[in-house]
Amino acid sequence: MEESNRQRKIATVLQKDIVDVLQKAAQDGMRGVIISVSKVLVTSDLGIAKVYLSIFPSEKRDEIIKGVQSNAPLIRHEMSQRTKNQLRRMPELLFYGDDTLDYLEEIDKSLEGKDENPIKNPEILPKRQKR
Repeated sequence: MEESNRQRKIATVLQKDIVDVLQKAAQDGMRGVIISVSKVLVTSDLGIAKVYLSIFPSEKRDEIIKGVQSNAPLIRHEMSQRTKNQLRRMPELLFYGDDTLDYLEEIDKSLEGKDENPIKNPEILPKRQKR
């Protein structure tokens, strides 16, 4: 089903504010880590927002995602304070790691000839899971 205008607007508002909240937290405790929100998807009932985080360096992705997930209630509270004049109810925030950059990097390596040729052997490329 296609997203409505309302879902897209709410996703945009959430994305901008989540970036501010996470970057503020990253400045306080995580030097050398870049966190960006690559995508926000809001369900049709506006009750759940899936937030995809792109984290550099990617070695720390799982650790940071777990930390963000454990602090989701605090992030949701901060978000509700920021958007209280725009949203009646703050959706539940579900955080996921975005592995798109890793996938593209693997393709680039293969195309440059650093790895086995994926055209001759497509089994070497990692399978991506749709969420």
